[in-house]
Amino acid sequence: MKTEEVPLEIPEGCQLILGQAHFVKTAEDLYEALATSMPGLKFGVAFCEASGKTLVRSEGSDPGMIAKAQEFAMKLRAGHSFVVILSGAFPINVLNRIKGVEEVVGVYCATANPVTVVVAEAGSGRGILGVIDGVPPKGLESEADRQERREFLRRIGYKR
Repeated sequence: MKTEEVPLEIPEGCQLILGQAHFVKTAEDLYEALATSMPGLKFGVAFCEASGKTLVRSEGSDPGMIAKAQEFAMKLRAGHSFVVILSGAFPINVLNRIKGVEEVVGVYCATANPVTVVVAEAGSGRGILGVIDGVPPKGLESEADRQERREFLRRIGYKR
């Protein structure tokens, strides 16, 4: 088995959701879930088929986001993986909708951090082993850090 680290540099102002699904209709179903979750959402979806024509299938609301999702999918080339690139939203706004799509098996990460995807190649296939998201913690949260976190969440409207 051969392993490879595949770095994904997420564009400024964008978010990445990386997951696994199992059927050719994934790209369209993810499109529908995202398009109906938030009006005006800019996103791109790419899905790597693992059988049949083995194409990267794509959908989205923004040509630039679609192109970035396709680029990431072609870098990964991991069967049944999907990539979603969002602009103007956080994954928390759409993640449950994505997880509710019946062919979605799971989500590896949802982030704006640089990501390294560990991919394995064995025989005729490729698959995602795991994801390295961001950097390690530098220490424990202080009381001032806790207060800053709480104020931030209220300032952006996620807590009252």
